[in-house]
Amino acid sequence: MTPDSYFEAIDDNRYKPTPHAGGAWHQDEQHFSPLGGLVVHAIERHRAAARDDGLVLARLSYDILGRLALDECEIEMETVRPGRTIELVEAVVRIAGRPVVRARAWFLARLDTSAVAGGQDERLTAPESLAPWPMSELWPGGYIASLDVRPVTPPRPGRTTAWITTPLTLVAGVPVSPLAAYLTLVDTANGIAVRQPPTEWMFPNVDLTVHLHRQPRGAWTGLDTTVTFGPSGQGLTSTVLYDVDGPVGQAQQMLTVRPMPGV
Repeated sequence: MTPDSYFEAIDDNRYKPTPHAGGAWHQDEQHFSPLGGLVVHAIERHRAAARDDGLVLARLSYDILGRLALDECEIEMETVRPGRTIELVEAVVRIAGRPVVRARAWFLARLDTSAVAGGQDERLTAPESLAPWPMSELWPGGYIASLDVRPVTPPRPGRTTAWITTPLTLVAGVPVSPLAAYLTLVDTANGIAVRQPPTEWMFPNVDLTVHLHRQPRGAWTGLDTTVTFGPSGQGLTSTVLYDVDGPVGQAQQMLTVRPMPGV
């Protein structure tokens, strides 16, 4: 039986994806979104093993280096810049011995700045009041089929705001943090506001960078997404990230835009 999770832990550093992690472009590949969440889980475990210093994740950047086969992966960790108030951690994901993702996470000191907090504070319509959108009618793959997607307004080419959640756990039988669960869903942004049919055009992202001004909470990831295609093969997916209390940060994804082979 397929576990109700995206990954199964083999040991402390190795994980096996389940069919629920299957990709949208090729079903024998992993969708990057749950793998991105797994990297956060691995980074948090690495830091907790060293010390519990109260630092919080403020920026996370992933570079996708190659094909993400739906196969066992290993995550290597390194603290690049240790510190009491600022720390940089790097993770490298390997499949069949080859590096396929390199991620860097900046952690900053948690301080009480509530007296000066301000900026964006609007909230999205609560997800419970919205109707589901069957994204699997647009995209194939086990990951997309696992999602509960609730658009705030009807999706348009290049522009969609939606809530996303999943009934699945990230790693079978292993507790994960609310942050790892939240970030498991962020890479979905590139699939909710498509400018062109994915049967005719390819536009996979080669990276993902997330900036957070506060830590998200709750079971829903809110994505206010705009997709831009340039005239020479590049594109950009830009997203304001929400939880049920309002904005929590932003995400950017660089796209390689090209006609679907054979079309």
